[in-house]
Amino acid sequence: MATGSAQLDATAKPPCLRVAGDWTLVHYARLEQAIAAISLPLASDTTVDLSQLGTLDTAGASLLVNLLGAGRLADLAREAPGLAAARRALLQTVGTALDDYRVPAKKVRRGNAVIEVLARIGRTMEAVGHQQRRLLGFVGLTLETLARTIGRPRRWRGTALLAHLEQTGMDAVPIVVLLTFMVGAVVAFLGSTVLADFGATIYTVDLVGFSFLREFGVLLTAILMAGRTASAFTAQIGSMKANEEIDAIRALGLDPMELLVLPRVLALLAALPMLSFLAMIAGLVGGGLVCALVLDIPPVMFISLLKSDIGVRHFLVGIAKAPVFAFLIAVIGCLEGFKVTGSAESVGAHTTSSVVQSIFVVILIDAVAALFYMEMGW
Repeated sequence: MATGSAQLDATAKPPCLRVAGDWTLVHYARLEQAIAAISLPLASDTTVDLSQLGTLDTAGASLLVNLLGAGRLADLAREAPGLAAARRALLQTVGTALDDYRVPAKKVRRGNAVIEVLARIGRTMEAVGHQQRRLLGFVGLTLETLARTIGRPRRWRGTALLAHLEQTGMDAVPIVVLLTFMVGAVVAFLGSTVLADFGATIYTVDLVGFSFLREFGVLLTAILMAGRTASAFTAQIGSMKANEEIDAIRALGLDPMELLVLPRVLALLAALPMLSFLAMIAGLVGGGLVCALVLDIPPVMFISLLKSDIGVRHFLVGIAKAPVFAFLIAVIGCLEGFKVTGSAESVGAHTTSSVVQSIFVVILIDAVAALFYMEMGW
């Protein structure tokens, strides 16, 4: 394998550049030294002799482009008629690529901290707006799929629905009941401590009843479901997305919305109201236990006060929010699962995002509902 060379004969009229040997990556260092010995750029009247050129690859072509200049490559057909068409095409392709390349400009960091903070806030708000548009679109797609399948019982996924109902409902009963029981006891204890200064400890019963029937029962249950069920939905669908199982479902002619989303949404729609009812009962039991042990209010009197002071409408006001919370939690969990890109890191990131979004939406809707109920006098 002959090492490439480049010699400039300045005594010839006109001057002639003779290129010979192999111009390949193996000889790159020596060829660079040979080019450095030639004064560049070449004179416009310098001719080029490529008749002795041996093997040529992209590394050697880039060196020839630097030696000849990108502007002379178009004239190779005239200046070097004996050059093979493949080598001429390689030189012209490399020359075009090097001529189009531009060194990326370095980003200059602005020193104004206020502008950087405002820019970051703007990017965050833009991302939030984009996320909300996607969520609204996914809600519409879910409702459209539900309307399309509700009248076609053959397309109902009964087995999947029951499996998810057990996972989201039955399996969550212990943690929901235990948490709300303890919160009910804490609310009763704190209420009795404050109301004792006014001689109104008897109203601890009303405090526990109002708080759990209207707010705490459904709100605590929804937050638990956001952390437990939304994350599970995202992890399940995200793992399927990462393993390309959803693409396989589409290849089989099945609808992922109908197969994966609807059973989860319907299961949580059925489970959350029932869990909220159990949470209300558990909270009242916890509050009643503290009243019996600390305030000497027997269970019979506790129940009697609840019946006389708290109407059924307070229970209805609280339980009415459960289906809304359930739908939003399930939709957010499924949407984040579909957004997984294919790695374990993406699954974890979107699982975290689904929990945060679900809790935020639940608290936001609950606050709006509380203001609405207050204005309506309910």
